[in-house]
Amino acid sequence: MNMNETLTVIKNRRSIRKYKAKQIGDAELQAIVEAALFAPNAMNQQKWHFTVIQDKAMLDRFVSIIKENILNSGIEFLIGLVKNPDYHTFHHAPAVVLITGDEQARFIQIDCGAALQSIALAAESLSIGSCPITSSIFLFASEKGNELKKELGIPDGYNFMCSIALGYKDGEIPATPPRNKGVINYIK
Repeated sequence: MNMNETLTVIKNRRSIRKYKAKQIGDAELQAIVEAALFAPNAMNQQKWHFTVIQDKAMLDRFVSIIKENILNSGIEFLIGLVKNPDYHTFHHAPAVVLITGDEQARFIQIDCGAALQSIALAAESLSIGSCPITSSIFLFASEKGNELKKELGIPDGYNFMCSIALGYKDGEIPATPPRNKGVINYIK
């Protein structure tokens, strides 16, 4: 079977952890984020919200809040990571998208995960790197972080679901890790 463009993009996408300092162009960034709006979502409720942050000082402030919250978490593995002087939650990406969702909406975690995947694939299709950032959940793990919600324009009743770092790739693209094909059953 020949690979079409969509399958090629899916198979080429990698989590990028080294970015050029150059900011993503407005038209490209808008196209990437708007791709999220076309993700499947339960009953077309669209109870998600996307906050695009390109302000380096704000992202650095987020990293210090996340570090503080991780150091207070008691999770040894993560504490070890943030003690590394080179640690930066978003890998110094010039843009980050915070995805939040209505805490009352059914299946909102799945909807926001699908939106994150659409962002990642749209970015890859434009040769822009991305990396889903799970430790960013610690941004809102304290009162200091929760105060950010208003500053960021996150709607009331919406909670953090996930985030994704975006930027132009800098350096080698990681090799494809082995995939476990034994997790698929075909029942005919």
